[in-house]
Amino acid sequence: MKYKCLVLDHDDTVVKSTPTIHYPSFVEAMNELRPEVVPYTFEEFVGYCFDPGFHSLCKDILKYTDREELRQQEIWRSYTGEVIPQFYDGFSDLILTFKELSGYICVVSHSERNRILRDYRETLGIEPDLVFGWEHEEHQRKPNPYPLKEIMRRFNLKNEELIMIDDLKPGLDMARSCQVDFACAGWSHIIPSIKEYMYQNSDYYFNEVKELKDLVLL
Repeated sequence: MKYKCLVLDHDDTVVKSTPTIHYPSFVEAMNELRPEVVPYTFEEFVGYCFDPGFHSLCKDILKYTDREELRQQEIWRSYTGEVIPQFYDGFSDLILTFKELSGYICVVSHSERNRILRDYRETLGIEPDLVFGWEHEEHQRKPNPYPLKEIMRRFNLKNEELIMIDDLKPGLDMARSCQVDFACAGWSHIIPSIKEYMYQNSDYYFNEVKELKDLVLL
């Protein structure tokens, strides 16, 4: 195999979840917490998640208080608890084959660890080797380098033995901070400006999961 470890984002990389879970829950929270503001469109929401990121969207743009952030998270958890997102075609086979070949599967996501573990158990019958989710402190979440550094430490890996797969800029920025290869999950992109940025700045840009599989299982 070309790499010993796949570092996977979750939402809109491995599973299709923003249209069915994250965006609807965000709109419901926004209607409650900022009723005077017209809710963002789906494209606007994805754009803000791309840059400056979801945390900054809530804290710096919408200026949620700590209490309001907790309420936003309550609404979000009600959605993530009710819906199990579907894996993109080809990802189940890729992950299971990679594991059978003794590769490490690690997840670095802005979803919560318990939801990620549930999705893997329900769909694949396995758990990732490590999961870094939203429950970590802010400085330990991507785009900060902590998750990648910890993965390399835990499994005694060099940076060239990992590849990060993500659909948005925070994952790209994290990979760059640790000189780790980055592959963009272009199969989820609908916004031309995001697609163009990620195409120009990624080591690999894939439109189909099969292209990723062909790379990592060399």
